[in-house]
Amino acid sequence: MAVLEDVKNALGVTGDYQDNTLNQYITEVQEFLKDAGVPLANQTSGVIARGVADLWNYGAGEGKLSQYFIMRASQLALRK
Repeated sequence: MAVLEDVKNALGVTGDYQDNTLNQYITEVQEFLKDAGVPLANQTSGVIARGVADLWNYGAGEGKLSQYFIMRASQLALRK
């Protein structure tokens, strides 16, 4: 299953109305993980969905990454 579909399932999003927005956040989270040293093989759709959920709050301007996401990204960066 594609990352977009996994994220939509995790967030309970149906239809394709939000696909462009979700794809933007997916890319941002993937870039964050890459820059944090998380190998592509360790970038699970679950951690990507958590990052998207942290950032996506319908433009309220309060998007920030949770402690859980940061901790999980650190674990994945260290995973062999």
